[in-house]
Amino acid sequence: MENLILAIDTSCDETSAAVTSGRRVFSNVISSQIALHQKYGGVYPALAKRAHLERIDYVLKEALKRAGLPSTNHELPLAAIAVTQGPGLAIALEVGIAKAKQLAVELNRPLIAVNHLEGHIFSTLAQNKNGSPEREIVFPALALLVSGGHTELVLMTEYGQYQVVGQTLDDAVGEALDKAARILHLGYPGGPIIEALANQTNNLPTAKESQNNPKFPFTPPLKERGNLNFSYSGLKTQFFYLVAQMTEEELGDNLKELAASFQEAAFEQLIRKTSDAIEIYHPQTLLCGGGVSANRYLRTLLRRLAREMKIPVYFPTSPKLTGDNAAMIGVAASNKLQRSEFADPEKLDREPRLPLGGKVYSISPS
Repeated sequence: MENLILAIDTSCDETSAAVTSGRRVFSNVISSQIALHQKYGGVYPALAKRAHLERIDYVLKEALKRAGLPSTNHELPLAAIAVTQGPGLAIALEVGIAKAKQLAVELNRPLIAVNHLEGHIFSTLAQNKNGSPEREIVFPALALLVSGGHTELVLMTEYGQYQVVGQTLDDAVGEALDKAARILHLGYPGGPIIEALANQTNNLPTAKESQNNPKFPFTPPLKERGNLNFSYSGLKTQFFYLVAQMTEEELGDNLKELAASFQEAAFEQLIRKTSDAIEIYHPQTLLCGGGVSANRYLRTLLRRLAREMKIPVYFPTSPKLTGDNAAMIGVAASNKLQRSEFADPEKLDREPRLPLGGKVYSISPS
């Protein structure tokens, strides 16, 4: 095991530590806070910070143990310490950054700051400890990032070279799914609940079908061709008024179809924008990362699009790599290690709104 990296992620409501080498993941320990935040219907910041402080030492010790490394600090054969700098929840980020800075100084190891979104991109390339699967990006590549906090299209011209070509103007797709579940009084987090209900209908298309015909259609947002930005506030509003007009009996009778219809509308926009981006930028590889990338129906739609466009599409190979996790931070950090892109422990600070790549812009319709 050469060039080992001890990585930390406390960007939101998961406390995570991992040991990686290149793309290989030797351990990836995640302590979830979902149970703590469920009664609030979302992440409660002060509670998230307290939980991170309580759990950070445990996940670090467990990550080292599972990777077969000694727990005595001066014996650790590490090449670097990596940590998420942002974007994320500010008071959550600071917990991981403080611990990473402490370790970097104590162990006299270089410190690597990683953009959380870059981590989601590299989650699609993460391998097990044996180096499987073998995946190579042919550039340019297009990354679709879909999570509770982010929905972005990123053009990747080389490792470390990113240009955000489309982003959400309001809600992220994962946030929209959570809000739809809240409107239906289904609990938190809502995305997996919506998916489970939608899967119980007979209305989902197969990979060979060209489109779906949901029982409750919604007006698609940002329909102008070539506009690569996303918007989910309008869909959420349409859904709210649709449900508000139903009696409790009607709501119960149509619960599965409502979930399937909203999911279809949310994903239709993702596929439409991604298709436009492929036609504009002609990428040779398609990547999809983030918590929503775990959704099997979305993967079906993206695989179909990739076949039509004749390009490969890569997803994280494990559910533990789709949400927030330290393994993807370690894998992303390996490229920074090769380029000696190190952070100063005395100056590194949290960046809750840290952008990825250059200026966001939209292509005007021709």
